[in-house]
Amino acid sequence: MSQKFTVGLIQPNALDDMQANIAFVQQQARKARDAGAQFILTPENVALMDFGRKNLLARSYPEASHPALAAFRDLARELDVWFLAGSLHVHPDDRAGVDDRADDRIANRSLLIDPQGNVAARYDKIHMFDVDLKGGESYRESSTFRPGAQAVVTPTPWGLLGMTICYDLRFPYLYRDLAHAGASMITIPAAFTRPTGQAHWHVLQRARAIETGCYVFCPAQTGEHANGRKTFGHSLVVAPWGEVIADAGTEPGFITAQIDLAKVDEARGMVPAIRHDRDYAPAQGAPQPLRQAGE
Repeated sequence: MSQKFTVGLIQPNALDDMQANIAFVQQQARKARDAGAQFILTPENVALMDFGRKNLLARSYPEASHPALAAFRDLARELDVWFLAGSLHVHPDDRAGVDDRADDRIANRSLLIDPQGNVAARYDKIHMFDVDLKGGESYRESSTFRPGAQAVVTPTPWGLLGMTICYDLRFPYLYRDLAHAGASMITIPAAFTRPTGQAHWHVLQRARAIETGCYVFCPAQTGEHANGRKTFGHSLVVAPWGEVIADAGTEPGFITAQIDLAKVDEARGMVPAIRHDRDYAPAQGAPQPLRQAGE
């Protein structure tokens, strides 16, 4: 198993035109492959940045007939690369492990595709972005998206990969669990808002890398989208010691970075915190547990 490889992170300004979004990814992926990328990653909502529950439900698909997934599977085969479809809107009738037709919400699903075009792993976003920001920005993902309930670690040719999406970033116990399950790399495809990105994006990504001793790959949306939503950009690759080794800034395009997984053992050897977790009694007086199953 090789410890060295090259990642390519695509940073789009996705709009409400799925075919145009797919075409941009195809163009940038080919450029990233020409630059040496063996693992190409895309952000959350890579195929569609639309607005409103009705629009999103109407433009979701089962995996078997999702046009973006079909295009990305073909692209992985064409380029002979591992490919992460950061997240797609997947119809609930095809949601892994769930058969509840009374709930019409869709899955926000990340899909890992191998070089033969097979879906090697899938992860449904667990934590829903239900927030009210200053300036009137308000989001209620839980009204449209059904939370996932399963953490995912999956093999790749280079090591084990933990899969997460965007708002998951703010829940460090998930990342600790992924590291304890053997992950040496973690993906965090995102569509971070501009206000939260300016305040928290870099520090949270670096924290997740430092806490776990993992490489963190964070492809992100950038620019202005449907209904005036603005995302932060700055797709990142963060090394296990916390250094940002690639930052895409705010323009659409792609970045590459050289990965050496020997750095994982090096970081964990210097500060072996991942081996020092201990069980402890919870603090007294809290009315509700901080961590609940299914949230």
